[in-house]
Amino acid sequence: MSELYIRVAEDENEEPMEIPSEDDGTVLLSSVAAQFPGACGLRYRNPESQCMRGVRLVEGVLHAPEVDWGNLVYVVNYPKDNKRKMDEIDAASAVKIKRGFQKTSDLIVLGLPWKTTEQDLKDYFATFGEVIMVQVKRDVKTGNSKGFGFVRFTDYETQTKVIAQRHMIDGRWCDCKLPNSKACPDEPMRSRKIFVGRCTEDMTTDELRQYFMQYGEVTDVFIPKPFRAFAFVTFADDQVAQALCGEDLIIKGVSVHISNAEPKHNNIHQLFPNFPGGIASLAAMFDRSQYQFPSSHV
Repeated sequence: MSELYIRVAEDENEEPMEIPSEDDGTVLLSSVAAQFPGACGLRYRNPESQCMRGVRLVEGVLHAPEVDWGNLVYVVNYPKDNKRKMDEIDAASAVKIKRGFQKTSDLIVLGLPWKTTEQDLKDYFATFGEVIMVQVKRDVKTGNSKGFGFVRFTDYETQTKVIAQRHMIDGRWCDCKLPNSKACPDEPMRSRKIFVGRCTEDMTTDELRQYFMQYGEVTDVFIPKPFRAFAFVTFADDQVAQALCGEDLIIKGVSVHISNAEPKHNNIHQLFPNFPGGIASLAAMFDRSQYQFPSSHV
């Protein structure tokens, strides 16, 4: 059989190179590796199924997939740990490639007004770029909004721009960020605990638990003693807790204010300057209960 050449490329989209075959129509792997160092085989796209197929390799010899090699372009296979191709790309090109393949993630939107619908959410975020998905989380039983939702964009740069700013949605400032599971490992977890200010003395832990269960699973309710007109409620889901922060809610006919319960004790004196027994007594009480003071309360 007269010598012929097969077309081989490092990638389907690259210009192929012709590799000589042997007299019997086979191709030596060493001939391929001479032009593509580190090559361990060849593959090609089946014209009928459009799937990639591997070329049979026996003892360093590549065999034509059919009667002959045809006019196909064969793509080089490399071992999975082979980094030759990446090493040949300069740093600037590597950054561009990485950026081009960065995928967007579902972003959580915190602090949504109760009236905001999915269409409202989509209309707002569509001003930044193409929106793939929007969702307002609702209570399974009542259908009422839980005060937070999710949005996902087509373009990664749009996602970055949206995360970098606050958003006024239906008259209220909202935050848009990556959920904890996708955030930077160094970012502290959002608290599952809220501070309930302006409580009245006739409110019980059971009443507060029943009230807040409409928003999500409640794991703990704590009312300090002696009574100081506030309480702490802990949810199973930190997203629910964050969604309620900043709200004024009506409990037993009384308006209470919800804010963050942050792990900070340096503002104890400003919050409770006249606590019976002094600041040390107050701090000790909260250390025992493992509850923290909010950054602000009303």
